[in-house]
Amino acid sequence: MKIKLLIVLVWASCLQLYAQDPVAQKYGNLITADELRENLTILASDALEGRETGKRGQKMAAAFVKAHFEEHGLTGPVNGGYYQPVELFTSMPGDIYIKAGETKFPNFENIVFYGASSTDGEISVPVVFAGKGSKEDFDQLDVSGKGVIIMVTSDANFQNLVTLAREKEAKMIFLFNEKEEDFRELLGQIKSYMGNGMLTLERPKETADKAGVFFVAPAVAATMMKTTPEKMLAAANAEARKKALKKMKAATIQYKTTMDITTLKSDNVLGYLEGTDKKAELVVITAHYDHIGKLKEGEGDLINNGADDDGSGTVTVLQLAKAFAQAKKEGKGPRRSILFMTVTGEEKGLLGSDYYTRNPVFPLASTVVNLNIDMVGRRDPQHKDSEPYVYVIGSDKLSSELHALSESVNKATTNLIFDYTYNDQDHPDRLYYRSDHWNFAKNNIPIIFYFDGIHEDYHQPSDEVEKIEFDLLTKRAQCVFYTAWEIANREQRIKTDQGAK
Repeated sequence: MKIKLLIVLVWASCLQLYAQDPVAQKYGNLITADELRENLTILASDALEGRETGKRGQKMAAAFVKAHFEEHGLTGPVNGGYYQPVELFTSMPGDIYIKAGETKFPNFENIVFYGASSTDGEISVPVVFAGKGSKEDFDQLDVSGKGVIIMVTSDANFQNLVTLAREKEAKMIFLFNEKEEDFRELLGQIKSYMGNGMLTLERPKETADKAGVFFVAPAVAATMMKTTPEKMLAAANAEARKKALKKMKAATIQYKTTMDITTLKSDNVLGYLEGTDKKAELVVITAHYDHIGKLKEGEGDLINNGADDDGSGTVTVLQLAKAFAQAKKEGKGPRRSILFMTVTGEEKGLLGSDYYTRNPVFPLASTVVNLNIDMVGRRDPQHKDSEPYVYVIGSDKLSSELHALSESVNKATTNLIFDYTYNDQDHPDRLYYRSDHWNFAKNNIPIIFYFDGIHEDYHQPSDEVEKIEFDLLTKRAQCVFYTAWEIANREQRIKTDQGAK
């Protein structure tokens, strides 16, 4: 009951504030569709070559963001500069294969290795079949020092299967999908992700016997066990599974992984606006300015411009920075300090934000909130004919106070439809964990993630400026601005509490 009362009081106070505050309205109106379009037309142009992490286009984008921060009077907080260097390590797949008898399966054909380390030459190992990889399946088998083959059903979390296999001291893990088409889809995704090199913040170990995991086609798994896919499927689904699995006799296979490791340099770009009487406290506003670069083959448009992902979020950060900087110039600056940060490496595993939270320029204990903006310029199919909306993710996870504030500010200002579909931490798409806010959330910093949904041009060359709805983008950007304005200027710092979901 106390939590509900708090939410009502916060909502009422914020509504009153914005109903009577022309100052916030004045600076919110500085965020315009024309300027968003102008900046995005540059950022998502072919000249920036898809802004792939560590490549020329990404560095050009970083320079563009830095110039904007500098122009509007934000300071560079990293030893007087705007760039926070982020050193990354690229692991390029080399000679990788599995051999079963006389048959050799090369990487990226009917198998794919997901990992970043090399074996010390070819490894020979006995393999056993652990069915669906449940605890009950493992309890009846000895997999220590062996390769273990596991069937992955459509509703299974392969990371949980791998964790359990590692706990049982399996030497290598081979996963195969229940359905061939699921494996083919996964093969394409991992090939796209790892084909140009897997990026990490820490240098991978040159050799590691237990690093990584193989995904294999059902027919490959059967060849490894000297049986058929049908018999493996029957054993995994058998009512008397203990007996069925023990009938699957161990076989011996060989495998090899080789990774070529190189260093890649990138940067987070930071612009700092110092607050007034509460300047020791910090609001962090983020978007990732990188994208996935150019296609390697095919015809037609080969550049993934990333106008929505996340050009839209990046130009929103730039506009918010301009609006708050102008307010400060006119004596209306925020009470709390604000860090405007465009991060690198999001597309490669949230690496830039991970680096920042491991190496914060300002103490994480002083960070009040992270507002993260990742894809806010389009509509998804579910909202084709909707009134202006935005997906809101994570606002209630660590602070019920933040959630109430977010709702009330929106209702008093932009009045967007807040869609909480993806707010469920157990949603199959797991979006709470898939953008840069997560690195703040896991450090117990309240967050809000603004998102427009998955549309048909996601990670495609067709994600172009011409498809951005700039009026809708403007309204979403203003929503983030008003929320940041309230958080930066309110008397009490946003608190985490046990009422958060």
